[in-house]
Amino acid sequence: MATEDRPVLIGGFEASFQSRMDRYNEAARDAFWEAAMPKINRDGVAIYYEVHGSGPALLLTHGYSSTSAMWQGQIEALSKHHRLVLWDMRGHGQSDYPDDPGAYSEALTVADMAALLDEVGATSAIVGGLSLGGYMSLAFYRAHPERVRALLIIDTGPGFKKDDAREAWNKRAHETGERFEREGLAVLKSASRERSEVSHRDASGLASAARGMLTQRDARVIEILPDIKVPSLIVVGADDTPFLAASDYMAAKIPAAQKVVIPAAGHAVNIDQPQAFIDAVLPFLDDLDARTTRKTAS
Repeated sequence: MATEDRPVLIGGFEASFQSRMDRYNEAARDAFWEAAMPKINRDGVAIYYEVHGSGPALLLTHGYSSTSAMWQGQIEALSKHHRLVLWDMRGHGQSDYPDDPGAYSEALTVADMAALLDEVGATSAIVGGLSLGGYMSLAFYRAHPERVRALLIIDTGPGFKKDDAREAWNKRAHETGERFEREGLAVLKSASRERSEVSHRDASGLASAARGMLTQRDARVIEILPDIKVPSLIVVGADDTPFLAASDYMAAKIPAAQKVVIPAAGHAVNIDQPQAFIDAVLPFLDDLDARTTRKTAS
């Protein structure tokens, strides 16, 4: 029996050994890709980013509790004639999730965006984003107007003029942070697609980002709208009811802003209607390029 059992024991050892090796190789691959991922160091906080294509820089920022992966369906089209820079905000996706609550703020996010442009060698860029990413793009313009060639504001609100409205928003943001602490990433299962279809390591960064980045402290962003001097495109899904009035407001306040409402699309307009989104954005980008060419020729 011993001689008959021996191959089974050896086979079992080999299977066990192979299983351990597979796990080791998987961990090694993960470590390799983690090390190979481009990141910038922001005072000890690693910020993940991607660069696609070449040409004028286009920096896109995702919404709260989403990641750079929400733009995957647009990479091919947007990187044909532009250097497309995507990134994960701190507390999100493949960037770091600092434990310090003070490491999350509007000012730090805007500084991260400036550092990303520095990293890719862009003195200026077309700057845009969805929801919180759009708000941060407006905040970036307020801090660095000379670095913004144009704005692409998608399913976004510009903040609040009235203190009571801002306080109500901030209350909801703190409640969102508390819910992530209680329920973890399960919160995202019922969220809109740009949030439910992406990955985070855990919910700790999202809880901190809700309190530090989603909350608003003043009306400085909404008050800058009439002073925006760059071409601006506002895109909103027809079914994104909470942001329709905000989009109308921005289109009215930003000088010469264009607005496109995309039918049968909610808050994740670029995911809900990817072709309609591209059909709205590309003519805007092409017109910018044409203006630049005419200015250079003259």
